[in-house]
Amino acid sequence: MGVRGPGAPAAPVTFVKVLLVGGGGREHAIGWSLARDPAVTELISLPGNPGLAQLGPIIEGIAPTDVGAVAAVAVAQGVDLVVVGPEAPLAAGLVDALTARGVRVFGPTRAGARLESSKAYAKQIMDRAGAPTARWAAFDAEAPAIEHLRAADGPYVVKADGLAAGKGVLVTSDRTEAEAWVTNCMSGRFGDAGRTVVIEEYLSGPELSIFAICDGSSATLLEPARDYKRLLDRDLGPNTGGMGAYSPVADLPEGIMDFTATKVIEPVLATLAADGHRYVGFLYVGYVLTEAGPQVLEFNCRLGDPETQVVLPRLESSLVSLIDAALAGSLSSTQVTWSDQAAVNVVLAADGYPVAPRKGDRISGLAASDALIFHAGTTDEEGALVTAGGRVLSVVGRGPSVAAARRQAYDAVGAISFSNMQYRTDIAEET
Repeated sequence: MGVRGPGAPAAPVTFVKVLLVGGGGREHAIGWSLARDPAVTELISLPGNPGLAQLGPIIEGIAPTDVGAVAAVAVAQGVDLVVVGPEAPLAAGLVDALTARGVRVFGPTRAGARLESSKAYAKQIMDRAGAPTARWAAFDAEAPAIEHLRAADGPYVVKADGLAAGKGVLVTSDRTEAEAWVTNCMSGRFGDAGRTVVIEEYLSGPELSIFAICDGSSATLLEPARDYKRLLDRDLGPNTGGMGAYSPVADLPEGIMDFTATKVIEPVLATLAADGHRYVGFLYVGYVLTEAGPQVLEFNCRLGDPETQVVLPRLESSLVSLIDAALAGSLSSTQVTWSDQAAVNVVLAADGYPVAPRKGDRISGLAASDALIFHAGTTDEEGALVTAGGRVLSVVGRGPSVAAARRQAYDAVGAISFSNMQYRTDIAEET
């Protein structure tokens, strides 16, 4: 077993009825972890998906960003705890609305969620906290942004400031393409999310995802994972929300976990607290491991997708107890226990993803799999499971090594089919 963190294991909590907000692959993985917890008496998901429906009731017809309606459901259902999975309801103020109704909820407030909902704000917080990150500039007008690009050397990194479902970032060596991206953002391609753009220095090196559970002043770090952003093998093709991941990561820089806690997360929490914002919830630190050392690429105010699908299956401690400790502000005295098993996630994507994913294709072969199958873009249609989004399924293999987990994942992928199914064949190949 692997153990990380000071103190004793998180204290067991009384039995709880949980409402999980969200319906993607990340939420299915969170729900799977919660449903296995002896402390959880019932798991309700809103809006859920066919995979989550196998774990407990789902409530459809209410958007997670309709914060008033979600809060009313939580009160009517008499839930003991709400766990918020995706970023959009956090940015919309769901935690604020639930707290105002007296409902215990795990996730940052709208103010805290600005770490993800505004890339310029996140960069400002990084700079104030002293967290290492790429040089950057923000623009709310097209002409100065293009002038900035023309004065810089490529590759160019241009980001829509706000939430754009993982599709608002362009990395290119073609300055003309970068300039066109600025125009697209500011002309409304991503709505208000692109009215401001952030242009960053390009960082070269492998990426690393580190997640934490935060209690406002301290954090308990989860096991790292490495994900794959590009659609095609060898990191070719367009950027996506993520095509796969694996954990553990063997080639971690020495001391990266302590560095993350003491030089990045704790200073960021202190900076937010100084502004009057107690950050309680998941926090994702996305690194680029450059030759000059780790640089923070971005923050997310929730767990990552597809990384959650390989991190939580390795967690042996009670997730509910860790959340309870975070809400109580007592994470500094808790300990986390991990399985020595590895996990590898291969994402199966729909035809046309990421530009225009096709929906309605029938999915077969799930019953033959020994791997964990987490649903993302699926729906039931007249008794058949069909595609309903870009990233359709996460197929997670587990084993005593990354190589063994990888074999199980790809064996399972070989049994699953839907029309023009897309996936990478090189997830965790280098390990």
